[in-house]
Amino acid sequence: MKSDIEIAQEGNMKKITEIAGEFGIDESRLENYGDYKAKIKPGKAKDGNAHLVLVTAVNPTPAGEGKTTSTIGLGQALNKLGRKTMVTLREPSLGPIMGIKGGAAGGGYSQVVPMEDINLHFTGDIHAITAANNFLSAAIDNHIHQGNSLGIDSRTVTWKRCVDMNDRALRSVTVGLGGKPNGFPREDGFTITAASEIMAILCLASDISDLKKRLASIVIGYSYDKNPITAADLKAEGAMAVLLKDAIKPNLVQTLENTPAIVHGGPFANIAHGCNSLVATKTALGNAEYVITEAGFGSDLGAEKFFDIKCRAGNLKPEATVLVATIRALKYNGGQDKKELKEENLEALESGFSNLKRHLGIISKFGIPAVVCVNKFSSDTEKELELIGRLLEQENTSWAFSEVFEKGGDGGIELAEKVIEAVERKISDFKTLYPSNMKLKDKIEMIAKDIYGASGVTYQSGTSRTLRKLEKSGYGNLPVCMAKTQYSLSDNPKLLGSPKNFEITVRDVILKAGAGFVVVLTGNVMTMPGLPSKPASENMDIYDDGVISGLF
Repeated sequence: MKSDIEIAQEGNMKKITEIAGEFGIDESRLENYGDYKAKIKPGKAKDGNAHLVLVTAVNPTPAGEGKTTSTIGLGQALNKLGRKTMVTLREPSLGPIMGIKGGAAGGGYSQVVPMEDINLHFTGDIHAITAANNFLSAAIDNHIHQGNSLGIDSRTVTWKRCVDMNDRALRSVTVGLGGKPNGFPREDGFTITAASEIMAILCLASDISDLKKRLASIVIGYSYDKNPITAADLKAEGAMAVLLKDAIKPNLVQTLENTPAIVHGGPFANIAHGCNSLVATKTALGNAEYVITEAGFGSDLGAEKFFDIKCRAGNLKPEATVLVATIRALKYNGGQDKKELKEENLEALESGFSNLKRHLGIISKFGIPAVVCVNKFSSDTEKELELIGRLLEQENTSWAFSEVFEKGGDGGIELAEKVIEAVERKISDFKTLYPSNMKLKDKIEMIAKDIYGASGVTYQSGTSRTLRKLEKSGYGNLPVCMAKTQYSLSDNPKLLGSPKNFEITVRDVILKAGAGFVVVLTGNVMTMPGLPSKPASENMDIYDDGVISGLF
């Protein structure tokens, strides 16, 4: 089979104005970036009864399980069945693209295109977010250098710089060295742009006015008398909003089968809230019958945050959830070595099936019907396919095999029919996991116990005090955004399958007042990843005629 990039380069794209017109988006609302990409300018939201469907997954292997591919393929299949469907996805980050995953725009015959553009810089949104973030860093250091009239205690500055690349050397840095002209020396660090608060703000803001309010509310640190210092105190929110004026507009592209796709915002789900922008989702809901969106990694991460953070912020009411599983992911969770996942192993598959059952249990806590999508790989054997079918039948859950990688929308027809059935039964009774007025510690422990299956939570030095301080300062009603490894239901990536009798360790708590949540760092998760020993970038190249190779 051809590579993803070869398939994408041979795709038959329509002009983006034609794609928009077919879904009632007037050309006057488009800002074209060439023939096949456009930003959608703000417009009056349409009333409609669009059905919102979330795609999530089991705990993945390090290589990913094709959740984006499944999302795109499902959207294509629904359109083939006559359901007017749009797909909403996150923008790929250059960190994973250059690191372990390569391209991140779907795969095979279920991709969003132009694939190279989407993977490489796209419309510049992530760079604009990086610039706005780092402008605030510059404003903080300049204020301290120019006399520090706000009395910022540099030891308490929590705001970090960011860059859209995996670069472990930047996790901890010292700035302001070189003498008085270069500023006041202090410890600093970088996060990857996908984990920055500006990314979260862009993805949760309802419009430019809300964006400015959220930017103004960012708490960058504290004064010597222990009062919070905000971006508004530094008079920085206006300039940041200017830098983000185009980035807040969602990006319209298409799939290989010309299904419209809005690709906008890109927070990771293991260290951020893992969902595409609220503006993108609501734009799609106003122009389609079905909207298929995804949340990063497994349901313990992206789906929980989609439900408890994004749906709460945007008053969204999802009607069904698709749980993507693969035989190789279940074998990995059953103890099979990742280097041997192409080898048949029925014992590991049956053992790892416990992970899928746990994820079905997680989804049920939000009152939403689930459809299991078994994303088929060429390495799956007939015995493995028969076994997973039997195991799913025993669970009395709706499920279907998916071959959208090899067959595009045609390979997702059965899955699409099951999704339509789940939606049309109208049995969804969506609810968030916890009420806003619950104490922060209780929210953390409810997620740890009810979602992860932990026996309890351990708080490292100072974290309990920070939580009490946040509640005293009026931030107790915010939802929590757990930062945790994606490879396990626990905070230990080595505890696979369905672990029991473990505790979640809270090592740090960070207020994201502008985003509207509190980040809780657990285990050893890092907000700045590193490149692997053999990064995907080693296979990338560009020829004299401009054709790119090796981008997955």
